[in-house]
Amino acid sequence: MILGIDLLPTILAILLVIFIILTILGLLYFLKVRKSKNNLTNLAQEAKKIIDDANKQGEVEKNRLVNEGKNDVNKYREQVEQELKDRRQQAIDLESKLDSREESLDRRSTNLDRREEILNDKETRLDAKKDDLLAKINKVEDTLKQQEEKLQEIAELSKEEASKIIMDEVRETMSQEIAQYIKDEEEKAKLEVKTKAKNILALAIQKYSGETASETTVSTVSLPVEEMKGRIIGREGRNIRTIESLTGVDLIIDDTPEAVVISSFDPVRREVAKKALEILVGDGRIHPTRIEEVVERCSNEVEMDLREKGEEAVFETGIGKIHPDLVRLLGRLHFRTSFGQNVLKHSIETAMLAGKLAAEIGENEILARRAGLLHDIGKAVDHEVEGSHVEIGVELATKYHEPKEVIDAIASHHEDVAPKSVIAVLVAAADALSSARPGARSDSVENYAKRLESLEQISNSVKGVQSSYAIQAGREVRVIVNPEEIDDLATINIARQIKEEIENKLSYPGTIKVTVIRETRAVDVAK
Repeated sequence: MILGIDLLPTILAILLVIFIILTILGLLYFLKVRKSKNNLTNLAQEAKKIIDDANKQGEVEKNRLVNEGKNDVNKYREQVEQELKDRRQQAIDLESKLDSREESLDRRSTNLDRREEILNDKETRLDAKKDDLLAKINKVEDTLKQQEEKLQEIAELSKEEASKIIMDEVRETMSQEIAQYIKDEEEKAKLEVKTKAKNILALAIQKYSGETASETTVSTVSLPVEEMKGRIIGREGRNIRTIESLTGVDLIIDDTPEAVVISSFDPVRREVAKKALEILVGDGRIHPTRIEEVVERCSNEVEMDLREKGEEAVFETGIGKIHPDLVRLLGRLHFRTSFGQNVLKHSIETAMLAGKLAAEIGENEILARRAGLLHDIGKAVDHEVEGSHVEIGVELATKYHEPKEVIDAIASHHEDVAPKSVIAVLVAAADALSSARPGARSDSVENYAKRLESLEQISNSVKGVQSSYAIQAGREVRVIVNPEEIDDLATINIARQIKEEIENKLSYPGTIKVTVIRETRAVDVAK
């Protein structure tokens, strides 16, 4: 028992310690649970805060994107409205032009109606006058008939016999005087021909210059749709200004439907602009950057074409080595025409003809071909450099150290100076042959043959003509008359008669010279 009493405090102490430990553990567990709850509460609050912040940031971002979208929509709407405004203005302009044209047509129609009324009145008055004149003519014819019958009774001759006698006498009397008068007038006209010829040529140049300039300085590019003109012009004209500044040409965008006109005196620039515009129209992307790319590419292509054409001409004629700049200038001749004849083809043809002529007489054939190929080289830059193509050609040949025979041929092929070498004479002859041959300058062989035949037929139809020959590619006709029927003065009448027949019945370029030959021969044979 004593032992049990002694252990009781110890047991109590142990139990107390165990209780304290359990109490401490309970407190720790309670604190830990409370801390966990606090942590969970804090985490929930932080999560809620993050979610709220995310919602706010999403709302701000959404508002920003909505505002940006609205701005883009407004910009696009402004662009569309501006384009619609431009198109509406174009439509208004077109409508104004159509209205003005309609008014002009109405005025013309009114004027035509008035003229028609005036013409009807005049026609009525003329019909009345015609009836009066017919009555008077019938009366005069009756009177003349009575007088003719009385004259026939008195003279015992018919009307035809009397008329023939009178006409024969008048013809014999007047023919000499008429021929002499024509001869005197022609001699007088020769004294004034230079002044009158200059005035006539000046007037002809003035009237014909517009059509010629249009044919030689203008190219046309077709458009798929009329709206393409607006795209070529661009906003505030930036596209058309870019094209004109890069190519050096003028673009004419007028009322011509589905077409743009390119105008320039430089055929190479015109070719570059035409190619570039065709590519831009076909592609559909027309803006300054694209225009620069296309123009540069087309310029390089045309430059390569120039050199290829020049090299082909040099190779075809076989003239040997030639300066690269001259090769390029020969290529430029491919874009030049003269009276409808391609200048490069004409130069090659002249070179081959000159070479053949030189070979026939024992001259240097290659040198003749070289001179023939380069004789019109000045035409490659005559629109850029002052002076005639002959002067420019001489300067170019001298600059690139061509032989003196080539320089002489260039200088004398239009007889501006006298030729100093046989080669120069051969080149001038070959140049004339190439220009005057049938079909060389916008004239077909069939038309040429018909014109020669017509010239001879007209000449042979005149009384007193024995034979006639059309020579010099139809630029002259020589007529041989019968000397027993035609005297010297009568040849003037025949030449004038043939000239008038040619002018009335034929269409031909340039002039045709009529030469009438009257020849008397005395022949005897010594035995």
